[in-house]
Amino acid sequence: MTGPITGTLHHVEVWVPDLDRAVVSFGWLLEALGHTRFQSWATGRSWRLGATYLVVEESPALTSDRHDRCRPGLNHLAFHVEDHHAVEALAAEAPRHGWTLMFPDRHPHAGGERTYAAYLENTDGFEVELVADAPTGAP
Repeated sequence: MTGPITGTLHHVEVWVPDLDRAVVSFGWLLEALGHTRFQSWATGRSWRLGATYLVVEESPALTSDRHDRCRPGLNHLAFHVEDHHAVEALAAEAPRHGWTLMFPDRHPHAGGERTYAAYLENTDGFEVELVADAPTGAP
């Protein structure tokens, strides 16, 4: 048996201003994408898929109450999605879990004509991209 491939992500930790909101938005999305709950403690939660996991934590060391994706640091997380139908289903369900569709006038090609994706932003300013192969016959 071999271990994880050197250089692949082990985990990503995202500091959030409100753990309960993060659990609603990130928890729903990660579980919809096949992640399972992995760890839970007073100020954080994590979800795992394969050897990689994502942490949301409300740290007492936070210096702001909102993420600004336009500042240096993390701009967004991008996740592979099975197909364009799954992108649309997730984008339609997302508002019930604290997400807003970004660039609705250019959806689903905001990333370019050959990209099929939904860009979502949650209440705390975090962005995720849900990307699938463009449907057959698409430009």
